[in-house]
Amino acid sequence: MFTKESFAIDGEALLKKVKELIAEGNIRKIIITDKNGKELMTFPLTVGVAGALLMPVFAAVGAMAALIGECTITVEREHDEKYTGNTDIVKKS
Repeated sequence: MFTKESFAIDGEALLKKVKELIAEGNIRKIIITDKNGKELMTFPLTVGVAGALLMPVFAAVGAMAALIGECTITVEREHDEKYTGNTDIVKKS
C-alpha cells in the first residue's frame, strides 16, 4: 500500500526537497509537475538505491529547477499493510 503526498514549492528549493525526500527512504516514486499540472519529470526509486546512482537524477532536477518557477512534487510513499491513514495529503512548503 502507498500514499500520495504533494508539495508546492518554487524552483530554487526543488533540488533540496528532492534530496530530503530521497533521504527519508520510504519513497517509491517522485513526480514533478509545473504550476499548470503538466508532468515534467517522473522517476521511480527502489529500496537500496545508492547515492552515486542518483547523481544523473540530481543533475536533471537541478537543471530543471533553474528553468521553472513554481512546481509541485508528488511523492508515493510505501507503508506496511497495517496502515489505515489518509492516502492523499497535500502540503504547502
